[in-house]
Amino acid sequence: MDSYEKKQLKYKFIFAIITAICIAVVVSSSVTFYFVTKKYSDSGLKVTKDALTGESDDTIKAITASLETFKSVIDQYYIGEIDDEKVLNETIKGYVNGLGDKYSEYYTKEEWAEFEESALGNYQGIGIYMSQNEDNNIVIASVIKGSPAEEVGLQAEDIIVSINDQDFLGKKPEEASNLIKGSEDEKVKLKIARGNEYKDFEVERREVKIYHVETEMLENNIGYISLVTFDTGCADEFKQALTDLKNQGANKFIIDLRYNTGGLVDEALNIANCFIEKDKTLLYTVDSDNNKVETKAENDPMDTESELVVLVNYYSASASEILTGALKDHGRATVVGEKTYGKGVIQNVFQLTDGSVLKLTFAEYFTPNDSKINEVGIEPDYVVELPEDAENTTDTQLEKAKELLK
Repeated sequence: MDSYEKKQLKYKFIFAIITAICIAVVVSSSVTFYFVTKKYSDSGLKVTKDALTGESDDTIKAITASLETFKSVIDQYYIGEIDDEKVLNETIKGYVNGLGDKYSEYYTKEEWAEFEESALGNYQGIGIYMSQNEDNNIVIASVIKGSPAEEVGLQAEDIIVSINDQDFLGKKPEEASNLIKGSEDEKVKLKIARGNEYKDFEVERREVKIYHVETEMLENNIGYISLVTFDTGCADEFKQALTDLKNQGANKFIIDLRYNTGGLVDEALNIANCFIEKDKTLLYTVDSDNNKVETKAENDPMDTESELVVLVNYYSASASEILTGALKDHGRATVVGEKTYGKGVIQNVFQLTDGSVLKLTFAEYFTPNDSKINEVGIEPDYVVELPEDAENTTDTQLEKAKELLK
């Protein structure tokens, strides 16, 4: 990045996966791929830390008085060293956590720099995305192709039981991420539950190559495009894949968003614009003051004729839901699979003068037909479950998509 202004443009409508949706453990230092929604405003981003900790109302005054009481006791009796900067950062994190919003978060300068590195595709780690299931256990949402995790046999929907012999059932994905990440070439021990079995793995941390788009030419002139995530440049990769498949004779397409937990929303909107006409609505956002903002397709589409089927499942979230909702509402695609996750709120990012960052939920987004996504998800046109029998490897969702396109 050459300037802060370029970041504002580059990261407009970044959506990320925090806690309940996805954390990618692919960075060797302290990066976790947390964001599902973050938007840089055009102004007013830089604020001082004093602006967040000043005595602006009775609540802040009460907090200040309580902290002074704690500090006096700690100063008098605590025998260890006190890191004032760490105490301040943890205090702010506690305040933000107290909002009870799993998507609002405070980042130190170092944590934010590491996130930005990961968002630009510089990955080191074991190569998994994590989520939280209905039982609040940490589950592997997907495994990155060619990663150390794939090499040892980790699979999507594996439940993480322990990390380095430390129990992690019922804990949050970001806690797991903090323990899984580490120095390159070192190994991390994982115990996972797969069905009724427990399995132990040792996975080496190293640089991970991210494949955003995978393609295949199927029978009956069907082009298959799988989107793993919506990182920077994903839309350009998708357009190239679409062109290549068309050159091979494809005239109908399957877009696979299963286990895609989101990423940069601009990338998803650009992909939607490949099939939806210019000036058509792609997305609505509504803020806390009920202000409604419409986002429209900005360019002429690449393809207005080809039949499309979109594959989704429970782990299809955020940007995946935006793309799915736009294609479905405009009648450009049939949706097959399972109901999506339901992540439909947006965070604004405020960068403080010391380099730290506050990410705060400020709006909710809706599909072009004003359908609510948050905590609801998108219902497929054809609900198709995968076989529960581990020995039955038939991809029934993909087979249904191919059947519809015949």
